Amino acid sequence: MMRASGTAGFQSPSATVASSRLTHAVAASLAVAALSLCLIVTLTVLSTKATMAMGLPV
Repeated sequence: MMRASGTAGFQSPSATVASSRLTHAVAASLAVAALSLCLIVTLTVLSTKATMAMGLPV
C-alpha cells in the first residue's frame, strides 16, 4: 500500500497564525493591564496601612 505524497505528517507549509501588528497590540494591552493591576494593588496596600495607622475612634 502506497501513500500519496503530502497527505500525512507536517509537510505542508506553516501558515501565519496572527499578524505582527495583532501580536504587538495584544502584548501592549497585556502590559497595560499588568501595570494597572500593580497600581491597584499598591494603592490598596497603602490605603489599608493608612487606615490601620489612624486607629478606631473610641
